[in-house]
Amino acid sequence: MTYRNPPTTPRKSATFDDYTLSEIRRAAATGIYDIRGAGAKRKLPHFDDLLFLGASISRYPLEGYRERCDTSVVLGSRYAKKPIELKIPITIAGMSFGSLSGPAKEALGRGATLSGTSTTTGDGGMTEEERGHSKTLVYQYLPSRYGMNPRDLRRADAIEVVVGQGAKPGGGGMLLGQKISDRVAEMRTLPKGIDQRSASRHPDWTGPDDLEIKILELREITDWEKPIYVKVGGARPYYDTALAVKSGADVVVVDGMQGGTAATQEVFIENVGQPTLACIRPAVQALQDLGMHRKVQLIVSGGIRNGADVAKALALGVDAVSIGTAALVALGDNDPRWEAEYNELGTTAGAYDDWHAGRDPAGITTQDPELMKRVDPIAAGRRLANYLKVMTLEAQTIARACGKNSLHNLEPEDLVALTIEAAAMAGVPLAGTNWIPGKNGF
Repeated sequence: MTYRNPPTTPRKSATFDDYTLSEIRRAAATGIYDIRGAGAKRKLPHFDDLLFLGASISRYPLEGYRERCDTSVVLGSRYAKKPIELKIPITIAGMSFGSLSGPAKEALGRGATLSGTSTTTGDGGMTEEERGHSKTLVYQYLPSRYGMNPRDLRRADAIEVVVGQGAKPGGGGMLLGQKISDRVAEMRTLPKGIDQRSASRHPDWTGPDDLEIKILELREITDWEKPIYVKVGGARPYYDTALAVKSGADVVVVDGMQGGTAATQEVFIENVGQPTLACIRPAVQALQDLGMHRKVQLIVSGGIRNGADVAKALALGVDAVSIGTAALVALGDNDPRWEAEYNELGTTAGAYDDWHAGRDPAGITTQDPELMKRVDPIAAGRRLANYLKVMTLEAQTIARACGKNSLHNLEPEDLVALTIEAAAMAGVPLAGTNWIPGKNGF
C-alpha cells in the first residue's frame, strides 16, 4: 500500500505577492516604470497607533456644551507684518491647477473660506478661480517657477517655498501631457499635450545660505507683509526644520510619505521618505532646541483624515495640519457612484490611480471640459466646509475629554502608543507602561 500525503492548499509567497508579480510582468512587457498619483499605499505606522488618555480623577474634563475649546491659530508671526489668522488649525495643501480642474480649485477656495482657513495654489501658478474665492490664499513657490510672477506673489496672503514633498522628497513633480490643456500650457509656458516634469531643486540655490537670500528677496518683493513658509518632504526633518528656521522661515511645513502627489514613479512613492508620524517629533525637537517652538509655527501634512489625527498631531507639538487627499474626497473625488467609469480606466474608486491619467470621472483631477462640468463648485465647497467642521468638532471633543480648553493645550502626556514602533516615533509611552523606546538608552 502506497502512502500519500493529504492535499494541501497552495501557498503563495509573501515576498512575491500577486501585486509584485503583476508589476514584474508589466515592467517586462513595457520597459516603462509605473507612474501614478496619491501617496504611499503600503501600511505604515500612523496616527491610528496612538490613543488619548481621557480625563478621570487626575484630570478634569470640560463640558462640551458649556465650556469653550479654542481652535484658532496664527501663522507667520515671526517676521511678517500681516500674519495669517485662521479659525481652525486645518489648512488645504497645495494642489496645482493642471493636476486639478478649475472648478475643483474654486471649490477648495470656497470650502476653505466658509471654514475660516487657508488654501494653497500648488505648482503652475495662481488661477482667478482660487484667488477670487479664497479669503486666505498661500502661493507656492516651486523649483519649476511655472506661472510665477511678482504680481501674484503680492496678491497672495502667504508664500510657501517648496523644497520637497512627502511623496517624493528629492524628486521633481510630473504632469503628464493629457492634462496640459491650452490654458495649462499658457500658464506654464509649455507646449500643449507634452509631459511636464518639474526640476527636483530650485535653479538659483544649492543650500541654506542661498535659501536665506531667496527668502529675503521674497520679503522685499512683498514689502515684508507676507509670511514665508518653507515646505520640506519627510526625509531629515530635524536638520531640514533647523535650517529652514535659520534661513528665516516664519512657518515650516513637513510633509510625510502618506502625502499625495499628482503623479510620480511608484517606486519613489513607496520607498523614499518617512511616515508622517516619524517626522513630527524630530521637527518639534529642532524648534525646541533652537528656542523657536511656537515662535516659528510647524504645519504637518500627509495622511490626515479626521479630527483624531488633527488632535494627535497637535498634541505632539504641531501648530496646524494640512490636508490634500481628504479634501479631494470631500469634494467628491473617487466617489463609488462613478465606479463603472473608474473600471474602464483600469482602476476602482478609492485606488486614486486615475489622478495622473487626465480622465477622472468625478471631474476633479482632469482638464477634460465635459468631465469638469460634473463639479458644482458651490456644492463641492459646501461639502468640504462640512467635512472641515466635523474634523474640528471631533478634535474639540477629544481636547475637552482631556481637560483642555484649547486644541493647542494638548500635549504628549495625553497620549500612549499601541506599538513599539509608534511609541519610538512619537516619543510617547507604550500603552500600559511608562516605557518610551530609545529614551535613556533603552
